[in-house]
Amino acid sequence: MKMQTAAETHSARSTDARKVRSREALYAAFLKLLERKNIEQISIREIAAAANLGHATFYRHYPSKEALLNDLAADEIHRLVNLSLPVLNSRSTQAACEALCTHVFGNRKLWTTLLTGGAASTVKEELLAISRNVAADLAGSTLSPEVAELKVILSVNAIMETLAWWLRQRKPLAPELVAHTLEQIIALHDKLYVE
Repeated sequence: MKMQTAAETHSARSTDARKVRSREALYAAFLKLLERKNIEQISIREIAAAANLGHATFYRHYPSKEALLNDLAADEIHRLVNLSLPVLNSRSTQAACEALCTHVFGNRKLWTTLLTGGAASTVKEELLAISRNVAADLAGSTLSPEVAELKVILSVNAIMETLAWWLRQRKPLAPELVAHTLEQIIALHDKLYVE
């Protein structure tokens, strides 16, 4: 097996570092554009220019702006789900809701863009897909698969709409108050779907 030289290792790291910087620049530029426009109104050249990159660099990372959006949304949603899951498994809905709201509030600009801008429907679809997988992994309830899926869809939509409403407020409520509201919504859904 051939070992890499120090120069080759440095070159690989530089390439990786450049890729990371380019990707971060594309994320930031795209989010900034999504604050002002819907995804349909944004061109790839516009994203690349806002990121100070050539459009060919964009295509080395993503085949389309929808792929960039999906990647960005998936990263953020996975981060949010991974933050909330350990708490959810402990059966503390209040703690899970507080973790979720604290994270969203701490990353308010990003989540405002994702939930109230041109990316909202994509983010909701991605969260629904992940939530369905989580619900399947946490199976073992007495609910039928169809009812369990409906519960997930309604809960995710209620949570997303509540968070979007919260993020649109000029004077936002404290995360703890929104978390309490979400906990009540989830508790209501739990009562509705007891078989």
